[in-house]
Amino acid sequence: MKNKSPKASSIQMELPSQFADQLGVKYASSVDQSHKKRNGQFFTPVEIATFMASLSEFEGDSLRILDPGCGTGVLSCALVEKLVCSNKNLKYIELVGYETEQKLFSTAHQSFEYLKEWLQGNNISMNFKLHNADFVLHNADAFKESHDLFSKEIEPFDLVISNPPYFKLSINDKRTVVSKVVINGHPNIYAIFMALSAKMLKEKGELIFITPRSYAAGSYFKQFRKYFFNLIDLQRVHLFVSRKDTFSRDKVLQETVIIKGTRNTKQERNTNVIISSSGGLKDLQDARVKIFSKRFIIDIHSDEKILYLPTSDYEGKIVQIFKKWPGTLHKYNIKISTGPVVAFRSWDHIKNEYNDTDKMAPLFWMHNVKKMILEWPVIKPNKGQYIAVTEKSKSILIPNKNYIFLRRFSSKDDKNRLIAAPYFCNYINAEYIGVENKVNYIYRPNGHLERNEVVGLCAILNSSLFDNYFRIFNGNVNVSATELREMTVPSLDIIKEIGDTIILSNDFSMKNVNSILDKYFKPTTVHE
Repeated sequence: MKNKSPKASSIQMELPSQFADQLGVKYASSVDQSHKKRNGQFFTPVEIATFMASLSEFEGDSLRILDPGCGTGVLSCALVEKLVCSNKNLKYIELVGYETEQKLFSTAHQSFEYLKEWLQGNNISMNFKLHNADFVLHNADAFKESHDLFSKEIEPFDLVISNPPYFKLSINDKRTVVSKVVINGHPNIYAIFMALSAKMLKEKGELIFITPRSYAAGSYFKQFRKYFFNLIDLQRVHLFVSRKDTFSRDKVLQETVIIKGTRNTKQERNTNVIISSSGGLKDLQDARVKIFSKRFIIDIHSDEKILYLPTSDYEGKIVQIFKKWPGTLHKYNIKISTGPVVAFRSWDHIKNEYNDTDKMAPLFWMHNVKKMILEWPVIKPNKGQYIAVTEKSKSILIPNKNYIFLRRFSSKDDKNRLIAAPYFCNYINAEYIGVENKVNYIYRPNGHLERNEVVGLCAILNSSLFDNYFRIFNGNVNVSATELREMTVPSLDIIKEIGDTIILSNDFSMKNVNSILDKYFKPTTVHE
């Protein structure tokens, strides 16, 4: 398919990245929001494309570039523009792109023709190959550890740059099946793009991606982190703090991160990682920059391989505090589970009002859980505050004993990610209680949590310290029980001591809670 090349006069006036960006604006106006969301299409603003391109340090005279989800081609265009300015030895470029949607495929082809002609004016030759094919399925053989007679030979790339699609795949999707080496649970396609691109790089080849930051922690991405960070030596990270500003043109609410690394099968631990941060696009050029040692950011020899993203010395000190804490919930025989009452399956048992004829138990929903306090009952439509205790409902009820209730999700209006409330068995005279599915509950199986353990642990979870730590590695609004099981906590003696101090003060306010915790865990120094 051949498009007419733009006129020479326009080539002289407009950079290829600007040309591609204008094509993107035109395309975006021609499709609705549901189409973009369904296909995971969030087009890279030219300002971000330029910033990502600036991270490349390639110095050779020829190179192969891969753009696995090229859209309108703005990333490739911005990258080539940067290389032309910074690398006077550059003579030849081979560009390979992938785009599945036919309309966008035609647009990308137009951008690359424009780029090719622009390069001719700079005495650089370029050939490009644009595939109207699924990137993952087309290159699935790269995931194979040993190749057979039918495996396709894949020529590695010097540089890959991408803003991949973002959407979850079913476990039966063909792309999930061929990517099983990086899959654990329900995958998101962007992580598969990252892993496959890493495998297709030459040794010392560069990888530059902009994605959600959700892969940094959690069980769903654990296998991916193991695979990816065994291949890629992380060098640079840029974090967009705002969930609104990065892709505001496409009305996307997403915490995004740009990473740059090199393919390195011999990982070096004693190197540094540059972490920069900005609210969004407006302050991108004035980004705050910090340097941390790589082993502080991610321990590639650990089981979880959590990626910490502190953006200041203060946040670095917070990470250091948590790394020194000796305990976990599991170590103290404390478990966390998800509330077993799924409302739409339990309407026959859920009641709006108490009555004397039926045996009733309280039912606790997310809106009942406030910081350091449980508000119940709170009358809301379709949120019955009681549940009938019957032989049929007992399987979704839990014994009435001491717990900590923790919201599984934070709303856009919540200032904190973690919101926890103490619950004591004398709160209500009942044999059982109900906990709705959007609430996690923390408990000691085959035993009970002491009152000071409940208050102390609840205070730590609600604290500004814990909230800041949680945000350093977690970009989600949901609070994963798996992540909390793995997170470190202070010694049990300290937890009890904090609980006793709060109980004796008879002040459960967050001002008092944070003041007490500051006396125990005031951030001091960070060792990088």
